[in-house]
Amino acid sequence: MGFLTEPVPHSGPILPILPGVSRIVAANPGPMTYHGTNTYLIETPDGLAVLDPGPDRAEHVQAILDATGGKVAFILISHTHHDHVGAAPALQKATGAPTAGYKVSALDEFVPDIKLEDGAVIGGMTALYTPGHAADHVCLSLKAKDGTKVLFSADHVMSWSSSIVSPPFGDMTHYFASLKLLLDRDDDLYLPGHGPPLPEPRELVVGLLHHRQARERAVLAELAAGPANTHTLMNALYSQTDPRLRMAAERNVLAHLLKLQDEGKVAREGEIWRAA
Repeated sequence: MGFLTEPVPHSGPILPILPGVSRIVAANPGPMTYHGTNTYLIETPDGLAVLDPGPDRAEHVQAILDATGGKVAFILISHTHHDHVGAAPALQKATGAPTAGYKVSALDEFVPDIKLEDGAVIGGMTALYTPGHAADHVCLSLKAKDGTKVLFSADHVMSWSSSIVSPPFGDMTHYFASLKLLLDRDDDLYLPGHGPPLPEPRELVVGLLHHRQARERAVLAELAAGPANTHTLMNALYSQTDPRLRMAAERNVLAHLLKLQDEGKVAREGEIWRAA
């Protein structure tokens, strides 16, 4: 697949992307976050929106406040993983801005002030409910000032890597459906939750879907040879994976198995899975 790389960006400064759209990269690099979480600043008819305030780090909150002058119309949350929503309470306290996110939060301690449904419009952006990576994941579409059709794809589709799907809040059936949903769109540019902007994104979406379908066939092939647990399957299917990502890989295997179980293709006996 055609994943992208970028030089390590400076954490803190505003990085312009398009007219009216910029990002600030949080200083939380890692094997799951690449160089860090992208916080987007978006000029809207209602004022400046902050999308994904990032991890709960005082220096990142201060960078957002410096960039916005504390004048924020609303704080958008793509999904409630801590590297995206962690800073929301501190930013809200500093600005008084309401939060907005999917109507059913997957995090008990976060309830959005503005509850978004699929298709809801906020600040001239349209919410697209895309569960899979997270149960409350939304992308946001925007026609930028220069006419570019932008999708803030968060962690559903990233430019640098595929996404983890970790049950119970991650669901592979939903992830497949949400990828297929994007194939019916004609966005020019994805702005993901981690990594650089992704132009002409359709090819990567197709690649991600085909990759997951191939992984599913590989799971079935392994089980055709005999029953196995998720760890054994992970070792067989992800033998070249960075050791730091092997736990995440095993969660992906479990997500595939649960999807296949729902389809009647595999069965579970305790921790052991077998072909149905």
